Amino acid sequence: MQGTVDGFSYGLVTPVAAYVMACLGGALGLRCTARSLMNERARKAGWLALGATAIGSGIWTMHFIAMMGFAVKETPVGYDVTLTYASLGVAVVMVGIGVFIVGHRGVTPMALVTGGTITGLGIATMHYLGMAGMRLRGQLQYDTFTVALSVVIAVVAATVALWAAVSIRGFWPTLGASLVMGVAVSGMHYTGMAALSVHLHGAATAADGGGTSTPALMPMLIGPAIFLFLAGVVVLFDPLLVMGRSDRQGYGGPGIPRPAPGTSRRR
Repeated sequence: MQGTVDGFSYGLVTPVAAYVMACLGGALGLRCTARSLMNERARKAGWLALGATAIGSGIWTMHFIAMMGFAVKETPVGYDVTLTYASLGVAVVMVGIGVFIVGHRGVTPMALVTGGTITGLGIATMHYLGMAGMRLRGQLQYDTFTVALSVVIAVVAATVALWAAVSIRGFWPTLGASLVMGVAVSGMHYTGMAALSVHLHGAATAADGGGTSTPALMPMLIGPAIFLFLAGVVVLFDPLLVMGRSDRQGYGGPGIPRPAPGTSRRR
């Protein structure tokens, strides 16, 4: 028996809130990655790690806020805590690999393709691992073509995001890039959800009742949401990021080190 799936139980509330979180994580990640390019090598890794964690946490939070609006009419939906947090770890680690590749190699075709592919596959893995953590009286089934399309969207979105992270300067351009990232990540999520159908185990009875997974997900979202808030505070109180002063400090571009003190740029 096929279950009746509703991905918008709260109307536009969950898609809009999820999009905002994806944009927030993207904006923080872009600014932190830009900040890493202004630092000595000793601090570069710290800013890249903060940026990767912000992007990964934003994408993960976006996914599960959107899933708060997911319901199957005939059965309640719960989540396995271990798999749910494992999907967060996958998102952060895979995004981190991509960010570090581009952050250290600069905007080269090989770095972008490699980093974007790894990051995109990480985002897709996070999505489907998170879905594997769902607990309901039924089996999840996916349309292969739509799943493949969602993975392609994730890889393309990740590649564009990594390019933006090391190429775009200034607050307003970064904000615009984060809005586009939010659209891409949300598009990947809802494309993946469009591939989903639920095959129920046995016939539904009057005692069965569906409902959203809000009570199960809300406690798990608190930690990543607090992290994004704290990361936002770090960025807010960094004058180099807020004012964009470093964009005018003679830095030679993505992956290009500054000249050593006392040397001249003239040849």
